[in-house]
Amino acid sequence: MSKDNGDFISLHDLNTGQVEYLMDFALNLKTDFKNGFTPDLLKDKTLGMIFEKSSTRTRVSFEAGMYQLGGHALFLSSKDLQLGRGEPIKDTARVLSRYLDGVMIRTFGHERITEFAEYADIPVINGLSDLLHPCQVLTDLFTIREYKGKRLQDLKMAYVGDGNNMANSYLYGAAKVGMALTVATPKSHKPNAKVLRSAFMDAKRTGAELSWTEDPVEAVKYADIVATDTWASMGQEDEHEKRKKIFAPYQVNSELLSYADKNVIVMHCLPAYRGEEITEEVFEANAEVIFDEAENRLHVQKAIMATLMM
Repeated sequence: MSKDNGDFISLHDLNTGQVEYLMDFALNLKTDFKNGFTPDLLKDKTLGMIFEKSSTRTRVSFEAGMYQLGGHALFLSSKDLQLGRGEPIKDTARVLSRYLDGVMIRTFGHERITEFAEYADIPVINGLSDLLHPCQVLTDLFTIREYKGKRLQDLKMAYVGDGNNMANSYLYGAAKVGMALTVATPKSHKPNAKVLRSAFMDAKRTGAELSWTEDPVEAVKYADIVATDTWASMGQEDEHEKRKKIFAPYQVNSELLSYADKNVIVMHCLPAYRGEEITEEVFEANAEVIFDEAENRLHVQKAIMATLMM
């Protein structure tokens, strides 16, 4: 992958071989890191990091990743840029293309990333939008391989909770690697309809079994992996109490997991709100997996940046 054949905006844009390549590359980079070796693959390269949504893991993992690869990262909040004062996205994209070797954007509307990429002459990475979170889901697939082996086609995954950017990206990710996935959400909070249609089309090509249900028990039956996410994403804080009532039946707890495979692992992209989408007991029982998942953002994103920016 390079700027000539794409940015990293959606897993739907990648083919199965590219997804597998990035995970293999991430494994090599992680192994090197654990052995005390950090290759200067991005020596003298600079990544601009545009944050219109605040973050812990996204900022630290991208910034540390660039440093480990020999490059530099610039933190750019909306307050630092003329974007925050109304400069057109296309103008900012064309200017930053003259200064930087790549841009990561974490924002609200997904169209802001796609418009930026349309006018930029450098690679653009989707660090998160309200529609998609591809870096996190590629990381989760990589973590599943670490715990369950490389044959993701033999596994069943369940996602339980809000049909948000994580649910949308899990659908794209599972479809690309041929993994069975059932998404359980309230009918009022289903995944994006366009994402569902295009993910099901991808699944036909790879043999992945995708489904949606309102029933969380149906979703987790015999599942090897169960994932969840916060019920109120950034920008939805005023809906928090309402959402707690709607999503209460979708809490990942011991009773729900009793329907899953006995060796099930639970994943969470963090931050986690114990007592809401996941219980303290279940979180702590799966803490090793969850914090390996968090660490793996570093290595997977290094693979993405190196592939696009070398």
